[in-house]
Amino acid sequence: MDRFQYLLLMGGCLAITLPLEWAFGARVWRRPRRLLRALLPAVAVFYVWDVVAIGRSHWWFDPDYVTGVVLPLGVPLEELVFFLVIPVCALLSFESCANLIEPGRRSRIPWWSWWERRRAAPERV
Repeated sequence: MDRFQYLLLMGGCLAITLPLEWAFGARVWRRPRRLLRALLPAVAVFYVWDVVAIGRSHWWFDPDYVTGVVLPLGVPLEELVFFLVIPVCALLSFESCANLIEPGRRSRIPWWSWWERRRAAPERV
C-alpha cells in the first residue's frame, strides 16, 4: 500500500477539487484545449528540471514509496502525475474564486446562492 500512497494522495486532491467544476462554474475540465495550453509549458519545464535534479543527485525517490514505473530520462510516474494534478487543482480553485469575485464573469450562478436570488426576486402574487 505504501507504493500507492502518493498516487492516492493525488487522486484525493482531484476528488476534492472536482466539484468546483460544477458548483462554482470553474469550466476547467470543459475546456480541454485551454487546459492543455496552460499545463504543457509548466509540465515541460518541471519535467526537465526533475531530469537535471535526478541526474545530479540533488534528489531521489525512495523505492518503498513509488510504484516503480519510470518514465523516459529516469523520472518516476508519480512526478509526472504531480506536475499534472496540482496545476489542475490550482486552476479549479482560481477559476472558482474568480467567478465568485467578479460577478459578470460567472458562467452560471453557484448552487448556494439560491437564497439570495429568492430574496432579491420580487414577490409574485
